[in-house]
Order: sequence, then structure tokens, then C-alpha cells
Amino acid sequence: MNFLPTEEQRMAVEGFTRFLETELRPIVERYQPDKLIEKELMLEIFQKMLPYGMGGNGIIAEEHGGLGMPWLTYALMYEQLARVSGDVAISLLIQQLGAYSLEVCPNVAMREKYLPRMVRAEIIACSGISEPGVGSNVAEVTCRAQRDGDHYIVTGEKTWISNGHYSDFCMVIVRTSKEGSGAISMILVDRAEHGYESRNIDKLGLNSTSTAQLFFDGARVPAANMMIAPGTGLKNTMVLFEKARPMVGLTSVGIAQAALDKAVAYSKERRQHGKPIGGHQLIQGMLAEAATELDAARLLVYRAFNLIDHGVRSEVQSAMAKWYATEMAVNVTSKAVQIHGGNGITRDFGVELLFRNARMMPIPDGTTEIQKLIIGRALTGINAFS
Repeated sequence: MNFLPTEEQRMAVEGFTRFLETELRPIVERYQPDKLIEKELMLEIFQKMLPYGMGGNGIIAEEHGGLGMPWLTYALMYEQLARVSGDVAISLLIQQLGAYSLEVCPNVAMREKYLPRMVRAEIIACSGISEPGVGSNVAEVTCRAQRDGDHYIVTGEKTWISNGHYSDFCMVIVRTSKEGSGAISMILVDRAEHGYESRNIDKLGLNSTSTAQLFFDGARVPAANMMIAPGTGLKNTMVLFEKARPMVGLTSVGIAQAALDKAVAYSKERRQHGKPIGGHQLIQGMLAEAATELDAARLLVYRAFNLIDHGVRSEVQSAMAKWYATEMAVNVTSKAVQIHGGNGITRDFGVELLFRNARMMPIPDGTTEIQKLIIGRALTGINAFS
């Protein structure tokens, strides 16, 4: 594997980074630490990023209105976005994966209706998986879709839904029969056409983007909105996780890089005992550990995307990338706070926010413990989930 960027990749990353620093950073700083970016502004941000392939159009094939970027190229650019704003990065992650789900789903009508508006950043998608009593075990979802003629009646609640309050439609994992993994399906529910309510959730971090509860109260949805064959929702969700998990890991890499950048700069400016604190051995040791952990996580993420680009199943590699990168970011941002000393726990230097944002990331798309069980199952052939 050669992870040296091509000249084209290098130029794309440099151009996008300039945009992030000159146009995006001033916007997101107005909303830090915990003010929610409005939906209209988030869409405007997506639209500004479209020329760079980062508004939801990047990995979508040219025949469907996208740029057809390789996943690894997209990852190189996405990391820079996460470094500047983890909030916008998470929202874009969901938007891009939503567009990808539409592109690969066999329901041509749904693709033709929604994907063009997605790649133009005119509407926002979300994915409804987690529920108040169901987290990592998708097979246990209770949100029901009951057949009623040529419609389904969708009833239930979803929670921890990224982009949920912004969303124009939700790709909802539902139970279409009583028992077994074959009871799990995915149906597209349009907020304007079929109706659902949302309530934003205040969190430890990443409060400038929407995480919400969604409420489906007998939404009457055409059976034609089933995105995949009824009963195949579990398998398709697991395949999508292979893309989502390294993206979550990469978000953590960007957050950790921002923290390390701040820690290095501070260590050269802050003086103690007659010299910059960066000249003290313990501080250099902390910086060295942080940089090495960060690079190891980045390489795990890049490997996962390299496999995806080559069409290789990457469940284990994606689990490793997600686990290690998200936990790494917690460690690195904690070191950044420590290096800043008392200043680190104030809101004036920004590292406490990066720590809070990083601490969010080991939870979504399967906790660290779930990732370990996936890896352990692959190593032993024994399922420890039940």
C-alpha cells in the first residue's frame, strides 16, 4: 500500500484546506462552543463545498451527478474538514453516506427522486437506526412498519440520530415482522410527505450539529418507499457500517490533529522555569506519544479506505480503525488539555471543546466494546454478541 498522495490529491487537499481556513473557520467559530448551526446555514456550507467534492457529491458516480472520487481521496480531504470543524464533518458524513445509500439501493425510483437533490445539497438526509432501548444490536429494533395495502404504517422512536433535526427525510430501519434478523427492513420516510417529529438533544460535545430524537406516529408511507427488499435491512446496515466506521475514525483523527496542533503551538509559546515548556522532557514525551498514536490511527483508517476502494470486504479493518482512532483522540485531546495546564480547562484556548468532541466519538456506529467483539469473532469464529 502506497499512501503517498498523488499530485492531484495533494492539490485537491491544499485547495480545500485554503477554503476551510478562509471561509469555513470564521463561520464555525461564531457557533462555538455549543450553539447549533441552523439547517439553512448547514446547507449553505455544503453548497460552498460542492466544487471540492465535499458537499455530499464526492464519492457519487459522475453518471449520478457526483465526482466519482475514490474513498481514500475523499478521506484525505475529509480529515482536513474534521480538523477545522468536527460538527460540520459529522453532518457531512451522514449526508454523504445518505447519498451513497441512495446510489447503491436497488429502488431506482427513490434514487431518482432524492439523489439529484442530495448531490446538489438542496436537502438533508439522516439514517434512523438507534432507539431508546436498542443501540448496537440492530436486530433488536422495535420501530414497526406494518403493512396496510400498498402502504406501511411506521410507528416508533429513534434516538441519537445525527442530522435528525435538520433532516428532510430519514432512511429508517424498521421491523416488518415479529422475529428474526429477516424481520428488519429499511424504508424512506419523507418528513413533508409522511410526517415525523424531531427534538434536538444537548450533548457533551458536538453541539453545533444536530443529534436528535425522531418520533414516528403512524406515518403512512407507500410500500414503494422500501429502499431494499423487505427483510434484508440487517445485512445492508452491516455493509454500510464498513464505510461509516472508518469515517467516524477519521473524524477523530481530524479532531486529534487540531488538538495536537494547539498543544505544539502552546508548548513553544508558554514559558516556565526560564524556557518554553516545549523544552521540558515530559512535555516533549507527551507530544511524541500523541503524534505517534495519531499517525497509527490515520494509517488504520487509510488502510480501511484502501480496501473499500479495491472492493474488498473490510468489516474487521473498519472495526479496528474505528476503535483505535476514536480512543486515540480521547487520549490525544486529554494530553493537549494537560499541556495547557489551567488554561486547558477554560474555553479560551479551545482544547477543552476538542476533548469534549473527541469523547463523543467512541460511542456512535458501534461502541469500542462492539468493535472488539467484531474483531474477536473474526479471530476465533465464535460469536460473543449473545
